[in-house]
Amino acid sequence: MPLTLGTILDSESLFIQDVLVIRHAYNAEPASSRLAGVHAGSTDDDILAYTRRQSAKSQIFPVTPPRFWIVLMPEGGDRGRLWRVVENRGELSNDGELREFDLVETDHLHDLLSRLVISWKAGRVWRVYGPTAATYPVLEVADAQPPRFPGFDQLVVSYDVLKAVVKERRYAAWQTALSSVVGIYLITDTRDGRHYVGKADGAENILQRWRTYAANGHGGNVALKERDPSTFRYSLLRVFDPSTPLRDINAAESHFKRALDSITHGLNRG
Repeated sequence: MPLTLGTILDSESLFIQDVLVIRHAYNAEPASSRLAGVHAGSTDDDILAYTRRQSAKSQIFPVTPPRFWIVLMPEGGDRGRLWRVVENRGELSNDGELREFDLVETDHLHDLLSRLVISWKAGRVWRVYGPTAATYPVLEVADAQPPRFPGFDQLVVSYDVLKAVVKERRYAAWQTALSSVVGIYLITDTRDGRHYVGKADGAENILQRWRTYAANGHGGNVALKERDPSTFRYSLLRVFDPSTPLRDINAAESHFKRALDSITHGLNRG
């Protein structure tokens, strides 16, 4: 039988009827509202503070939530990675707009923190009760840290991994590296091997450019809009220091378009 979250909960003697499972969503950037959300740079304290606060007007958050909350962080696709198991010790305040709960971190699933990855079957719904979540399959018990940044000349990632790289806190080292360079990148549609050669230059570094692809799959490029990004693969052809003259970056882009024939037989339109 496949391993499920319910099996894991049973091993910890966590009664599924007394469990709420939450998968947070990432905001692209920090926000200033009382329910500001979490983003790629949020600390553990930020995440706990955000989890404590719930909208008093929410139609989906329980009036009397269960004792234990299993909190997951989002990854590419339908994946959720375990952040913490917290104990709800009751509601501290409710001003009609915002409810705040007394949440305390527990030792439950301590050895699996940042390692347990499950398939989130609830789509855009961000919270489910224990009996529902108990059926969700365990995808992996992974290393707590992401793979080491492979270097610019070895970097090749799928669309799902790209979305994780540009958003998730555990990829902070990757984000730092990609934000430090501009240059030429390659998108390959693995269904037919056709290429798109693109560039990040001026005020836009590689990380910023790739965030647009993670957000909508096409980055505004005409030919890419016609395709499903789930089969795209991203890599770097050449990187430059941000101070590099624009003419040098443009020359490199033109070279790779010719070398890969990406205008006549690829996905570039010029």
